[in-house]
Amino acid sequence: MDSMRIDKWLWAARFFKTRSIAQDEVSLGRVLLAGARIKPSRDVRVGDRLEIHRGPEVFVVYVEGLSNQRGPASQAQALYRETEESRLAREKMKAQREIAAEPASFIKRGRPTKKDGRLLRRWQGDF
Repeated sequence: MDSMRIDKWLWAARFFKTRSIAQDEVSLGRVLLAGARIKPSRDVRVGDRLEIHRGPEVFVVYVEGLSNQRGPASQAQALYRETEESRLAREKMKAQREIAAEPASFIKRGRPTKKDGRLLRRWQGDF
């Protein structure tokens, strides 16, 4: 096998949990092949450079192998090689998030309820 679909490779390399999520992310332009947007049906080959945006993380990887099956994490990591700059940038972002977390990241349910608003006003001293 010398090529395979990008969405299937992303799933096998464990960047995304399901193949349909991988398809959606590629369609939304969050996966770039050599800096260009692609379709989920695009074939990927060994040696291709991918830029994968997953939330706040950005992975820049080179395809090292192809696999039709999703295996354990150790096997999945053998399918790609991440650039040193990408790894350092992700570690730096992780350290920054640990020091000063984004306040909006703690909001899980969206807009506060009336009860939440009353508690907030009471806490701020506005009764």
